[in-house]
Amino acid sequence: MLRNPNGLAYAVMALLGVDIFLFLLSAVTEAWFLADPLAAAEAYLSAETGLSMLAVLAACVSVATGVVFIVWFHRVRQNAGAFAPDSQTRTPGWAIGAWFIPLANLWIPRQIAVEVWRASRQDPYAADGARELTVLNAWWTCFVVGVVLDRLSSTLYKQAETLDALTTAAAWSVAGYLVLVAAGVLAILFVRRLTSMQHAKATGMLSAAK
Repeated sequence: MLRNPNGLAYAVMALLGVDIFLFLLSAVTEAWFLADPLAAAEAYLSAETGLSMLAVLAACVSVATGVVFIVWFHRVRQNAGAFAPDSQTRTPGWAIGAWFIPLANLWIPRQIAVEVWRASRQDPYAADGARELTVLNAWWTCFVVGVVLDRLSSTLYKQAETLDALTTAAAWSVAGYLVLVAAGVLAILFVRRLTSMQHAKATGMLSAAK
């Protein structure tokens, strides 16, 4: 049974837009520290509450984005099963559960996304076109790299005991935020394109059934 993913897609893209803004704001804050570590450190101490609130807000928005994205992802996977059931190697439940399996969540969701993408084309069994999966692959690469850099910078911050160590952590943090910004932009393009593909295919199927 086909279910319309448009509403969820709009919600995901809106939340991703907020994520991108907060990532950029955080990157600017970290870059300021790199430009003048001593001044930034003093300013940080005086504005610690405000910066902590920014971190909490960013974390809450990221969680909300993740939840809505996974719900959308599960829905497009269900639709893919209606479009071309024999092309899907994992059940719809994997579209949710795969994200919560350590290490495996670095590649299984991408495999599901590729299968859903192919099933959503007008001809699900056609060979991939030149650069057809570029946006999907670029999004996934940036997402994984951004997550790794975020974990690395967090670890470096926790271990930092000197100004040089803090500066190193900040540099990695800026890199992580910028990669996550790229991942956010690419995710919007991916969600928009895949949702459009499914809408067009579903509309064609309904018209043919009349």
